[in-house]
Amino acid sequence: MLRAFLRTEAGSTSVLLAATVLALVWANSPWGHTYEAFWHTHMGISFGDAAFSLDLRHWVNDGLMTVFFFLIGLEVSYEIRLGQLRDRRLVAVPAVAAFGGMLVPAGVYLLLNAGGPAAGGWGVPIATDTAFVLGLLAVVGARCPDPLRAFLLTLAIVDDVLAIMIIAIFYTDRLSVPALLLAVLLLAAIVTLRWLKIWRAPAYIVLGFSLWVATLQSGIHPTLIGIALGILVFVYVPTDHKLLLAGEAVQEFTSTPSARAAREATRRVQRAVSVNERLQLRLHPWSSYVIVPIFALANAGVRLDGETLRAAATSPVAIGVALGLLLGKFVGISLGTWLPLRLGWGTLPGNLVWGQLLGGAAVSGIGFTVALFIVDLAFEDSVLHDQAKIGILAGSLLSAALGWVIFKLAWDRGGVCAPPDSEPAEELPVTLSVPVGPGDHVRGPAKARVTIVEYADFECPYCGRLHPILEEILRKNPDVRLVFRHFPLRTLHPRAAPAAIVAEAAADADRFWEMHDILYDNQRFLTDADLEHFAAELAVDPWGDVPRHVERVALDETSGRESGVRGTPTLFLNGRRYQGALDLDSISRAVEEIRESP
Repeated sequence: MLRAFLRTEAGSTSVLLAATVLALVWANSPWGHTYEAFWHTHMGISFGDAAFSLDLRHWVNDGLMTVFFFLIGLEVSYEIRLGQLRDRRLVAVPAVAAFGGMLVPAGVYLLLNAGGPAAGGWGVPIATDTAFVLGLLAVVGARCPDPLRAFLLTLAIVDDVLAIMIIAIFYTDRLSVPALLLAVLLLAAIVTLRWLKIWRAPAYIVLGFSLWVATLQSGIHPTLIGIALGILVFVYVPTDHKLLLAGEAVQEFTSTPSARAAREATRRVQRAVSVNERLQLRLHPWSSYVIVPIFALANAGVRLDGETLRAAATSPVAIGVALGLLLGKFVGISLGTWLPLRLGWGTLPGNLVWGQLLGGAAVSGIGFTVALFIVDLAFEDSVLHDQAKIGILAGSLLSAALGWVIFKLAWDRGGVCAPPDSEPAEELPVTLSVPVGPGDHVRGPAKARVTIVEYADFECPYCGRLHPILEEILRKNPDVRLVFRHFPLRTLHPRAAPAAIVAEAAADADRFWEMHDILYDNQRFLTDADLEHFAAELAVDPWGDVPRHVERVALDETSGRESGVRGTPTLFLNGRRYQGALDLDSISRAVEEIRESP
């Protein structure tokens, strides 16, 4: 789910950028006067004497963008129940960083605007634009990108939730109590349907639209309803029963294909996946490639002639927004990351070093979608409105440039979560220091022609990618055996050591390789509760003799360091370090060369 989300957001960045450029070109063209005129065109519906009408910009900002925030709610719900937000130690650092990344930019803005007519714009520089940030990271090509992107995605989720709370609390200037009470009743009706497990899409669509209208009329921004409804959508792990029914339906269709069997197979397969995930899959492309670009087209247009730019250069609004995004975000996120790590409140999700974190903090100053959203709420004066937009554009461009410089110049390329061919240039031993012995975990024949010793970490993504490759090599080569040795990267992968201990507990019951496979098949789920669940499946006591298991893991680590292991995975073939690519063809050729050698 996380990888699919990242691919969609990063891929849509070019469309969003094109829409932004188009809006700027339109607003600065000879037909620039038509830009505002078009978006102020009214459109509505009427029934008898009752009428409901908004201009096009408000249909986009208040209507279409509710879908955008609905998706944020879906993502929050998924991450809390099944994703990274389940582990509070992994959430603590990005959550505090997100808070710092909002507090400091607001403070920077208020230093220049407190007490003035533009003081209400303090919310403009607080939010990060996830799509632009992830798009830039894709261009940068981080060495270990997944943990950094996971960290920034978690930060962005917390950032979005806090931004929506700020919009609801501080940017509601009027309140209609009757409409608000109606909205509460409609929300209660939706919660009741959910509690009664009544799943009829038309009922939810009618109630959801009515709730949106009531919330809009109440004065509270309807984006709050979007995220609330998203959080209410069910998300769950497919049960074995549902998977079995889906498999049977597909098998029936395969054996006797028919329209009825196809419909039943489709229904069973869909029911095996939660509504939350199905909605994300369907709505993410619409949000990323249609809704957010239309929002940019409707809001990013600002006049950039000489007079406007000169005024913005001395405007405390433009300067406050630009500095809030550029310096406020960088300082706030950096301090917000350092503090919980220093106090031991949490850990990082993987292979992250300060060069990467600082680069991520810098690019988080790219504020666009939510920033433009708050501009429309914070300023009625068109001059201040345009100056804030210029500040957003300037601050976002400068933040992107700063992040690019940090990634290029300050990136720590000595990280250890990387394949062996990217190890630091030092003189490393080429032979295995401790030969394979009776205490090792061995998969394959005792008298194998080729022995592959793997030093690995259950949380390392590279080890996860290598796992099926090694399985394939063993399957195709009956004269090859695999020896697994633990090398948990404790400071980078906080769940690797507990996973290694549980694997050793399984070894006591002669079920090491079963646990080994389960752990690699579930790398995203390595919390203590997950490990206990896996152990229960194999009838293993995970914490029965922890000191002995810790000592066993330490022996592997010692032998690895003596053999020159600096990263995971590291392979030794018949006692000699393997320095080739970690793909099936390369390792297979190395095995064949050993087999053919005298």
